Amino acid sequence: MSQSPIEVFYWPTPNGWKVTIALEEMGLPYVIRPVNIGTGEQFRPEFLAISPNNRMPAITDPDGPDGKPISIFESGAILQYLARKTGKFHGANAREQAEVEQWLYWQMGGLGPMAGQAHHFRSYAKKIEPDETKLEYGANRYTNEVNRLYGVMDRRLADREYLAGAYSIADMAAWPWILPEGQGQNLDDFPNLKAWVERLKQRPALRRGRDAGKELRSNLAEDSEEAKKARAILFGQKAL
Repeated sequence: MSQSPIEVFYWPTPNGWKVTIALEEMGLPYVIRPVNIGTGEQFRPEFLAISPNNRMPAITDPDGPDGKPISIFESGAILQYLARKTGKFHGANAREQAEVEQWLYWQMGGLGPMAGQAHHFRSYAKKIEPDETKLEYGANRYTNEVNRLYGVMDRRLADREYLAGAYSIADMAAWPWILPEGQGQNLDDFPNLKAWVERLKQRPALRRGRDAGKELRSNLAEDSEEAKKARAILFGQKAL
């Protein structure tokens, strides 16, 4: 029986790349449904129905676990769902799965949020707050925390090729967030992490997932009117 394509509600960001990388690695058919987070499409009622946190990515799988469609939001939950669906990249037993999950949650709770804040204070915030002295503490705080997290990964990878032993959804979740230039880091300071980044980059499926929808991406740090409007939407949100 052929698998119906999974709908991926997506914009080309690190969190979105996690899902398209996983889909490519697992060989699952999918179709991208762009959600332009810079123009506010994430607030549309039809998107909120499947992603109440008004964040992408989200997916709808027509062939859910009970034969009925299922929608899932949060990139970590999506990765776990896809791993269970395919039986791939999630460990072969309870011990291996625990190893994968702790590094997946480490990325979700640490690397992703901290790296995102580093990007914000080092790049986007400068376009919003002209007095850079007001941004200095935030920039230093999150740049240093990303440096610490890079160090955690570097030590972890000193005696293994992948975060949880075998290549897994934990690697797929972490790799898109290693963007050292925007985070004030130098990968030469973290040789094991640097080797891991390059090792994963050699995987054709990972590269396809990373390139998915790349024509949609824009630079939020630009001075264009489009970028200004996008920053106002993304960085000024309150309760709906």
